[in-house]
Amino acid sequence: MSRPQLPTIDVMERGATRGDVEQAMDRRLFMQLQVFTAPEGRNAGKFADALADSLRKAEVGGVVYADAHDPRGIGMLNWSEKPGDFVTRVRPLFADEPLSALVLRPELSMLGRTYALGHEQNLEHWILQRPIDNATQEGLDWAVWYPLRRRGEFETLPKEERMSILHEHSIIGRAYGAQSLANDVRLASHGIDRNDNDFTIGLVGKDLHPLSHVVASMRKTVQTSQWIEKMGPFFVGHVLHRVKF
Repeated sequence: MSRPQLPTIDVMERGATRGDVEQAMDRRLFMQLQVFTAPEGRNAGKFADALADSLRKAEVGGVVYADAHDPRGIGMLNWSEKPGDFVTRVRPLFADEPLSALVLRPELSMLGRTYALGHEQNLEHWILQRPIDNATQEGLDWAVWYPLRRRGEFETLPKEERMSILHEHSIIGRAYGAQSLANDVRLASHGIDRNDNDFTIGLVGKDLHPLSHVVASMRKTVQTSQWIEKMGPFFVGHVLHRVKF
């Protein structure tokens, strides 16, 4: 008996064909959210300022948030094509005072990577720049970040049915974006989320209400109502600092 052939593994990100050229690239952006609480009796705002200063000195891009659910809470979003940067460039920032006094809330840590669906007209921008632009755009001061996990059976559905379900979901998101009510960041978290979630979602906007509204609208879709096993926990942040490079 002959041995079965090993499958061919394709790790490329692929977008829409432009002319006769297929868009393909082996690059992607990793984004990480970490949330901290300042020690009792100390000024959380000063910790946020110190965190932003540390990011600038280290030349690490990021967004620093005030945690709407915690009066001493601070959120930090970072990104890099090299996930090792989270360990070698971001992690050392917390080795010394004042940042070493911050207490991590690991239940709100999120990590994901950008990905393509195959129809992106400008693949490189979609994968590498659009998420940063959305997260750092001036005036979009509210952000809601959350992980989610689909029911495993979803992946066994026929491709056409899966695409129809996802299309319904994406149309709603695009409608909010078209009216400048909510922009999104979508990250795949398979195998790199501490709680085995599949995706990490970021919603950003000028006002908080539309971000809540889009989540409510999405709950009526087939995907959310029938195929999402778990969502959250939710981090709600208001931008304090944007650090761009």
